[in-house]
Amino acid sequence: MPQRTIIEPFRIKAVEPLRFTTRAEREQALAAAGYNLFTLHADDVLIDLLTDSGTGAMSSEQWAAIMRGDESYAGARSFDRFHAAVSELTGFAHIIPTHQGRAAERILFGAMVSDGDVVPNNTHFDTTRANVEFQGAEARDLVCPEGRDLQLDAPFKGNIDLDALERTLAEEGDRVPLVLVTITNNSGGGQPVSLENLRGVRALCDRFETPFILDACRFAENAWFVHEREAGQHDRTPREIAEEAFRLADGCTISLKKDGLANIGGVLALNDTEVAARCRDDLILTEGFPTYGGLAGRDLDALAVGLTEVTEPDYLRYRVRTAAYLAEKAWDAGVPTVRPPGGHAVYLDAGALLSHLPQSALPAQALACELYLEGGVRGVEIGTLMFGRPGADGAPDEVAPHELVRLALPRRTYTQSHVDYVGEVIAAVAARAEEIPGYRIVEQPRWLRHFTARLAPMAG
Repeated sequence: MPQRTIIEPFRIKAVEPLRFTTRAEREQALAAAGYNLFTLHADDVLIDLLTDSGTGAMSSEQWAAIMRGDESYAGARSFDRFHAAVSELTGFAHIIPTHQGRAAERILFGAMVSDGDVVPNNTHFDTTRANVEFQGAEARDLVCPEGRDLQLDAPFKGNIDLDALERTLAEEGDRVPLVLVTITNNSGGGQPVSLENLRGVRALCDRFETPFILDACRFAENAWFVHEREAGQHDRTPREIAEEAFRLADGCTISLKKDGLANIGGVLALNDTEVAARCRDDLILTEGFPTYGGLAGRDLDALAVGLTEVTEPDYLRYRVRTAAYLAEKAWDAGVPTVRPPGGHAVYLDAGALLSHLPQSALPAQALACELYLEGGVRGVEIGTLMFGRPGADGAPDEVAPHELVRLALPRRTYTQSHVDYVGEVIAAVAARAEEIPGYRIVEQPRWLRHFTARLAPMAG
């Protein structure tokens, strides 16, 4: 079409009302939540950009598929349809459904990772890192040098550093049970990984006889970036590119709450029969029978449809453009973000915007709280609260590499006017950035503290 405006490639068939609140109401709600946006009541949030995981809207075809769900405990037709969809997409021999991605991670690492191991990745996200470390292993991030520069406008900043990976495999190969690559690189700003880079990982894993596993939560968005940016890929469809990416690996974990376009679900897919058998044993203990894996039949059917819809070019073009549009709103307001924009979210550089706050004052959490107080917009901190480590014997926390606020866009949920509103909220907060106070941790659990920690604002 000759028009420049990229419109939503869908019509709205059902609506859910939003609840508007006053600033005083939001102040009260945030204080009651211990200044942790995860513990807010959803009814107190106007625009919810906490995550794109399981928060999207399903299509009419997915809702129709739900009515076909076979709720038989074992051997349901729904599993057959799910198995066929995943097998066609990935090519892996063993398809193991789970209730979400972190269950697939826990089962895989429980079967393959031991105390003292090293698991290299471009960048581990929070649950992946926690599940690796729960096994007593080191989650080692080896993102490429470009990925460490937030403002560098490079096409594939999610790539793993192949030289660093080669050194790790050469020096510590006996301690490396698998190589993991996350597509897209969530912690690095939703940045894509090139096919060339994945081929390089494949070659190194072959050379050192190490399994190569994809964390493929956003495989379709990654395929779109490859289609748009990588030489020799422009004439291939996102579906063809995704299929090649999977076939370069020995297995994958996927949270299907992302590019499965559904509200629940995950999958662990492998070629190794022995490892798959151990994983199924664990699955039966903790998730359910291998043909439902903690999911209802209707969920399996919705996922089977979603895995087909997610690689449609019109959808992916709109999806990626929406994130870029919001990033442009932030730039217009003078707020730096990770560049270039990723496919599922905009990452605001809180460390740069709130430069008056040291990392010990949790500037990313401070910015996230202020976006909520200003306009009811809920994002998530990706900084020292999420990735920092409590110091020993009362020492200060080890801080994270960056202080970011992720504004994750639920799939097929919000319209352009919603995004415009979020841009206005960002601008209003940026205009008084120097007045924003820092935060301190009052209570924290041992694992994944950002989910349930309680905080308090520091005195100005």
